Amino acid sequence: MPLSDWLWNRNTHQKDDGERILPALPVQHATKDEAEHKQASRSQFLEPRIITACVITAGATFAALRFYRMYLKRVPTAGHIKPTDFHKRSLYGYVTSVGDGDGFHLFHTPGGPLAGWGWYRGRRPQESDRKKLKDQTISPYGPEALAWLRSAIQGTYVRTQVHRVDQYQRVVGTAYRRKWLFFRSDIGLEMLKLGLATVYEAKSGAEFGGKEEVYRAAEKKAKSRGVGMWQNPGLVGRLLGRKATAVETPREYKTKVAAKEREVQVGDKKV
Repeated sequence: MPLSDWLWNRNTHQKDDGERILPALPVQHATKDEAEHKQASRSQFLEPRIITACVITAGATFAALRFYRMYLKRVPTAGHIKPTDFHKRSLYGYVTSVGDGDGFHLFHTPGGPLAGWGWYRGRRPQESDRKKLKDQTISPYGPEALAWLRSAIQGTYVRTQVHRVDQYQRVVGTAYRRKWLFFRSDIGLEMLKLGLATVYEAKSGAEFGGKEEVYRAAEKKAKSRGVGMWQNPGLVGRLLGRKATAVETPREYKTKVAAKEREVQVGDKKV
């Protein structure tokens, strides 16, 4: 007999009519204890303490990610600031260079020294002499404003409230420096009070952070006191015949320079 027929006959039995029947496979039935154990295992995940722990873990993870993105993730350039952050977010950083009297280069250090910035060389911003600002013209009283701003904030930490990003990819905002332990000072307002700056005048794009009236009042007071660019000849100067000269504001100076540049361009085209 062939081996295949022998194996078939060994594992089957035959009815009276000759039909071969395969043996029934054994069926395993779960015991009562096993069923109760499985039911208990499934139900334990629905217990209030388990659900509460899952909700707390998910919430804590979400909060940690949000905290990191808002306060610990570094913004490398102005182009990385989202429009949704305008008027809502501030940047704390180290002033590496001051390019002119109304702008400076800020290295964002989220968290400041508490996050390890400045502790060792890899986390220490380096001062730079790079000038990335577009306008390099020197307006009247510009050198004095530049000298004061450099002495006030270069090599220090400041906080800047972001208003927007201009067409030159620069942050337009309000900068603050810490003067005392719990007090901070608006740098732009300080310069207005000293007669080192004027309120920005433009048809569009002006941002004051809700402090336009405060700025204009400070400028008006500086004019009345005759400080900075608004100063008039003293008693000795008047006795020597010196007269008060009209002040050319930074906006008037830039407008004059732009007009001269347009005249030069038109002259080149005619030639």
